[in-house]
Amino acid sequence: MEYGWFSHVLVWVIGLMTAGSIVSLALALFSMGRQGYRKG
Repeated sequence: MEYGWFSHVLVWVIGLMTAGSIVSLALALFSMGRQGYRKG
């Protein structure tokens, strides 16, 4: 296995994980904010 290919895949995996965590965090905050707004 070539080192360049492995590092490229590693960068892609880290990028996808980071993007997924950011999106899920934003959705969680958005849903929590909407629920709090409805209660208020």
